[in-house]
Amino acid sequence: MNARLRDIEQLHLELPDLDWITDPNRIERLSQDFSWFSPVLKRQLEGKVADSVVRPRTEDEIRRLVAACARLKLPLTIRGSGTGNYGQTTPLAGGVVLDMTGYNGVLWTRPGVARAQAGIRLNELEKATRPTAWELRCVPSTFRSATLGGLFGGGFGGVGSINHGPLAAPGNVLGIKAMTIESEPQIVELRGAEAMRMHHLWGTNGLVLEIEVGLAPCQPWLETLVTFSDFDQAIAFADELARAPGLAKREVAFFASPVPDYLSQLAEHLPKGCHAVLSLVAEPGEEAMKEMVAARGGTVSYRRTADEVARSHKTLMEFTWNHTTLHALKVDKTLTYLQTSFTPGQHVQQITELTKRYAGEVFMHAEFLRTMDGQMSCSALQLVRFTTEARLAEIIREHREFGVRINNPHTFIVEDGKAGGDLPEEVVAVKRRFDPLGLLNPGKLRHHPVAG
Repeated sequence: MNARLRDIEQLHLELPDLDWITDPNRIERLSQDFSWFSPVLKRQLEGKVADSVVRPRTEDEIRRLVAACARLKLPLTIRGSGTGNYGQTTPLAGGVVLDMTGYNGVLWTRPGVARAQAGIRLNELEKATRPTAWELRCVPSTFRSATLGGLFGGGFGGVGSINHGPLAAPGNVLGIKAMTIESEPQIVELRGAEAMRMHHLWGTNGLVLEIEVGLAPCQPWLETLVTFSDFDQAIAFADELARAPGLAKREVAFFASPVPDYLSQLAEHLPKGCHAVLSLVAEPGEEAMKEMVAARGGTVSYRRTADEVARSHKTLMEFTWNHTTLHALKVDKTLTYLQTSFTPGQHVQQITELTKRYAGEVFMHAEFLRTMDGQMSCSALQLVRFTTEARLAEIIREHREFGVRINNPHTFIVEDGKAGGDLPEEVVAVKRRFDPLGLLNPGKLRHHPVAG
């Protein structure tokens, strides 16, 4: 430990012009993300703190920092805004946290595509694209603070995935510029499928500097909540709305009772004990959507036009995906969550059966999206009433035995979070190429391949 602290002091002396964060409270805060959503991770990651945090502003500053860390063999953990949930930005072996939020420029925008530095906040990037009538294809519910690099490194999908699938679907990310972690860092441009070998690896197999993403045409999104007293009618409406080919939409989320009861900021629009469907549908489709609501016996309890949303700066998007979990945890700290993928064509039946099986313990929240091959399905972020770690593990095992996929959000090991699978050899090869010294957050990968 003393030797590493001496190396940290040497790093500060060599690079005095960089923006070093030295306040211990800020270092502790910048060593964490939202892993406290999981009581398991909260226990396992307690006390894991960086020795130093730095916020570079230019590619040259990043290069000089990386070169010095490589020479001193200092662990390096890459961080965006820390909106992830798996300890992505928690330095397991101490060392330096590289905060990318100061590296945040828009490089260019063109019809259907944009390129920006990794530290830009997604909301700021979309502000740059909207004047040309384009918007981001996929954004997490944390879009106001989440960074482009954080989405690429740790994100799966989000608002917009109902049209464009997960971020990994071909065409959503077109290319990246990355830097190797070595004493003489190399800059490499990766395109298409090769670029995606760094995706969803939480910054463990390379440092991404720039990202080029596909865009979608802007639409005037109408935001609504539709409530139901009957579960079957509610999930049927959500599925019909998601699959309706003539209705342009950006988001459809299903909340089974009692999930709406936890959305306290929307309480006046969500009757106690109701089931609810949250949606963003293009305004011209409102009449057709209302006919579907009436056919299923639902009630539109909340409605805001795109102009009203823009004026209020409040959007239902911030009640979707894992923001739903955040709102629930503010009400009941005994809750945690799961991440589940259903089988296309069987998703409604699976959601219905699992909701009944775990009544009172696991509460259904499902997000509709296109799969990698274009089928309509759901990913769920169910709320779970936590009792013990053993029971949580049993619930995960039972879901898998039922035939649905669980990506375990209660582990900080990359491979174990991916349904317990190993990394493909081509991803391991990228790790060896871009992190030959094994300095990127050591311990985050189970087998942690290191060259030589």
